[in-house]
Amino acid sequence: MSGLGEKFRAAVEAGDIGAAVDLCAEDVTFLSPVVHKPYRGKAPLGAILHAVFSVFENFRYVAEYGGDDGHVLRFTASVRDAEGRDLALEGVDIVHGTETEITELTVLVRPYSAATALRARMAALLTG
Repeated sequence: MSGLGEKFRAAVEAGDIGAAVDLCAEDVTFLSPVVHKPYRGKAPLGAILHAVFSVFENFRYVAEYGGDDGHVLRFTASVRDAEGRDLALEGVDIVHGTETEITELTVLVRPYSAATALRARMAALLTG
């Protein structure tokens, strides 16, 4: 599994969302840090990742942890709130899957103020 997590990291760091999504199963499950209901499928995941790339600023992975059952990528970034303030955040991408494809991607972020700003910005992008 760690090889797939490393490939996902490389694709994200290169800004190649298509390559990141291509690593996923057709019925991949995405668990959002701000929405209770899971998203399923490559198309919703691709839309979400594209939106995230336009919302996050100064995104970078700062650590990774891997094992046979998954891969965790720790990141830092900032997000602008409704008042125009840049809020620092940190989070993790938790990647689960098989040797050949990602079957589940969970994202967790903190602190609450940044997660709330992220939710508002993402909702505006994804709902048009």
